[in-house]
Amino acid sequence: MILVYITCKDKSEAKKIGESLMAKRLCACINILPNTKALAFWPPKSGKIEISNEAILLVKTIEKKYKEIEKEVLRIHSYELPCIFSLKVDCVYGKYKKWLKGEIDK
Repeated sequence: MILVYITCKDKSEAKKIGESLMAKRLCACINILPNTKALAFWPPKSGKIEISNEAILLVKTIEKKYKEIEKEVLRIHSYELPCIFSLKVDCVYGKYKKWLKGEIDK
């Protein structure tokens, strides 16, 4: 199992992306963490720190789906350079993992 972390401009965009990923069976479950504060050097190489409000989309899936998820996110995301990365999850409750894989592999 992996957890894909995606920053979005707001809760609405996170929901749109998450629903698209679920409809394509690229994941079994998502979480949206609204109203997060982001600080980043933007534009690139400017040295300027931009502060913005974002939402974080957490996508629970399996490793073989990552590339398809990335492609779909890039297709519909509003950012020029969205943050998308995965974290490998080493320990997962067995029944949850079985459910997750069963929902993705339908």
